[in-house]
Amino acid sequence: MKCPYCGEENTKVIDSRPAEENNAIRRRRQCEKCKKRFTTYEKVETIPLIVIKKDNIREQYDRGKIEAGILRSCHKRPVSYEQIMSAVEDIENSIFNMEQKEISSTIIGELVMDRLKNLDQVAYVRFASVYREFKDVNTFMDELTKLLK
Repeated sequence: MKCPYCGEENTKVIDSRPAEENNAIRRRRQCEKCKKRFTTYEKVETIPLIVIKKDNIREQYDRGKIEAGILRSCHKRPVSYEQIMSAVEDIENSIFNMEQKEISSTIIGELVMDRLKNLDQVAYVRFASVYREFKDVNTFMDELTKLLK
């Protein structure tokens, strides 16, 4: 690893520890020449994932959209931030474990709904009402009936 201060190629690792919930390694390094210290991060390189939207437009996968959708659904519900982040992590792991280069937004939506159903039923119905675009009360009631069974 090249020193960012003097460009020397000989650096040594002083300390290593897990970072980002064990998804990366944080390394403290010291330059052999100028003795300055700096931090590097090592993480698994993931394949770029493309999401195919309902209108067939393709866009790059964005974890923030899943997180925002779940946060909105769980607004004013007894669901902790840790539970939400755990759900996002589980959903993202499921997506990447499929090992596909492109994935449909409907698959992602179904994964989110499955996770929300177990997390908080009101949050599930909130998400489903937007995701499935309920047009009237009858569609809403049909979803509630399925949930109650």
